Amino acid sequence: MIPRYTRPEMGELFTDEHRYGIWLEIELLACEAQAELGVIPAETVRTIREKAAFDTARIAEIEAEVRHDVIAFLTSVGEHVGPDARFIHLGMTSSDVVDTALSVQMKQAGEILLKDLEGLKEVLGRRAKEFKHTVMIGRSHGIHAEPTTFGLKLALWYDETRRNIARMKNAVAAISVGQISGAVGTFAHLSPSVEEHVCRRLGLTPAPVSTQVIQRDRHAEYLTTLAVIGSSLDKFATEVRHLQRTEVLEAEEYFSPGQKGSSAMPHKRNPITCEQISGLARVLRGNAQAALENVALWHERDISHSSVERIIVPDSCIVLDHMLTKFTGIIDRLLVYPETMRKNLEITHGLLYSQPVLLALTKKGMKREEAYRIVQKHAMAVWQNKLSFKEVLRTDAAVTAVLSDRDLDDAFDPARSLAHVDHIFTRVGL
Repeated sequence: MIPRYTRPEMGELFTDEHRYGIWLEIELLACEAQAELGVIPAETVRTIREKAAFDTARIAEIEAEVRHDVIAFLTSVGEHVGPDARFIHLGMTSSDVVDTALSVQMKQAGEILLKDLEGLKEVLGRRAKEFKHTVMIGRSHGIHAEPTTFGLKLALWYDETRRNIARMKNAVAAISVGQISGAVGTFAHLSPSVEEHVCRRLGLTPAPVSTQVIQRDRHAEYLTTLAVIGSSLDKFATEVRHLQRTEVLEAEEYFSPGQKGSSAMPHKRNPITCEQISGLARVLRGNAQAALENVALWHERDISHSSVERIIVPDSCIVLDHMLTKFTGIIDRLLVYPETMRKNLEITHGLLYSQPVLLALTKKGMKREEAYRIVQKHAMAVWQNKLSFKEVLRTDAAVTAVLSDRDLDDAFDPARSLAHVDHIFTRVGL
């Protein structure tokens, strides 16, 4: 726990003020640990903690001259502390402060994202149960396939969101490490106990081994996790966009009073938020690629990663927080049209039951190749002439010789396709 400031919302987390606050706490905790070792007088540490402060504008002013952000920060702190500032940053290197603070920020961001994900999971679960038995057509390649339920679609997203929660927890654990190990990570000028003290107080684990930086595979894991989560949201949003198409219109984003869809066409109700989510997912995937490029650094360190991370870490965290919040709202207020779903089931005049008919014929003893040939022949005629598939089958003597009217009625019963919905929901935990 960091005692000097409260945990911020995502929008505040990557501000200079917050970052410098973490830097200062790291320096003060290191001084405390040094005092416990007798390196710094205990009274001096109390004085430092009482006086320690920084001025963000002053840091920027100093950095413009020295071109080093940590030196500028330490100079500003020293202006507040006075002569005892000589004990601050003792034996440490800049990355000890910068990388450890970044881990704190990313951990805090991850905790916010986990709350977002839990919120999305709750809404998906609630609405999945609401539409558990709402029958709709399942589609493969965009073409009508067999019946499913809208609840199953949402249960699938619920389960994927659970996996994303597990991924996010792992990513937070991977990044929750700090280092106070000095230049090139050898503890040449300070004790490992300083690192242990600082990390413990910050809620981090000391990196088992570091160079002059925390290794960037950890950051890459974190940012690729954000990209995976964003891609899940992209998938969910794309489905909503398809379901909102005029020709389908089985579900749509809530359209608020006074909302406008087009500057030219007053009738438009566009899935704009889902489209935003799909677009922002591309940003997360691009940032994840940059994070992977950051893994390879020269020898014990270079700073090629630093300029990149100042963009991709805050941007990715803020973007995903926004996406999760927006999509949770979409699902919470999603307009669902069961009547249209039932109507769309009949668009193909019964062709969605071609497999039950095929299986019924083979179970009655017909060779599969022959059954497939017969069913496909009549299916193609239905596609072309918009006839009733069941009635066409009833005109085929080869079919009626094997299947009774009762058999055909059973094959065309959607309940047969959905007999295990309750079982699937139980496995998902809903």
